Amino acid sequence: MRADGEFYPFDQQRARGDEAELRRIAVELAEAAAAHVRVRRPEVFGPAGAPADAVQTKGHPTDPVTVLDKESEQLIRRLLAERRPADAIVGEEEGGRFNTADDQVHWVVDPIDGTVNFLYGVPAYAVSVAALRGGHPVAGAVVDIVAADTYSAALGQGATRTAADGSVERLSCNPVDALPLALVSTGFAYSAVRRTRQGALVALVLPRVRDIRRFGAAALELCNVACGRVDAYYEHGLNSWDWGAGALIAAEAGARLVLPPATAGGVEGELVVAAAPGIAEKLVALLTEVGATAAIPE
Repeated sequence: MRADGEFYPFDQQRARGDEAELRRIAVELAEAAAAHVRVRRPEVFGPAGAPADAVQTKGHPTDPVTVLDKESEQLIRRLLAERRPADAIVGEEEGGRFNTADDQVHWVVDPIDGTVNFLYGVPAYAVSVAALRGGHPVAGAVVDIVAADTYSAALGQGATRTAADGSVERLSCNPVDALPLALVSTGFAYSAVRRTRQGALVALVLPRVRDIRRFGAAALELCNVACGRVDAYYEHGLNSWDWGAGALIAAEAGARLVLPPATAGGVEGELVVAAAPGIAEKLVALLTEVGATAAIPE
């Protein structure tokens, strides 16, 4: 929530008329990367076991990065350079720089969101690609790699899910208006310090809602709010590539959101919330009451 107490403004005045094309490109890039990962996973992580250099770690021993994370991002960067060579890109694996002061399009990319799920074969991991203008999402796509579902949105144009068979569903949040009946999802950090605090907070939230879920991939968690699989989602410490596409998809499905600036790093531990409109204010009030709206830095 912003300092003035309002939810994140998905202001349609930011539209420049190219959002549909940016959405088309986001879908193209995310689907191409998802198809690559889908084919390569059994080749790299097959019955014989993965080679020793297929998995490394980043900031924490429990935070893995695989050779396919890197291949996926490289593919997206190569395709984007062909289609929009003047645009900047910020990726989870190869980084990049933001300039949110102008109207230049910046792309934020999570080549495999839910890498731990990916490693264990848990069918909840995705590719996320979003176009941001002035630090605000204007188009994006999230592809559930296993299900081959494509979630996408453009500013002011609604959100959809396209299934593997080509059928298209327009997304809308659940009409829930009672917080005790809300199914809420969340996530936990790799940092033991932050994780300890998150565990304490979820213990305070759980008795006040229907139940808690944890899927392990932020982009899909946000899409789950958009399509009604859950009523709300909150988590501390996401990066812009985690929430860039999913936040817009949830917003275009009617959700209300709390988001940090796009330039904020995950280490700062700021809160992300997406909630069906009927419970959004009530959930944020609860999170405020238990102290969850405060950042949890590493």
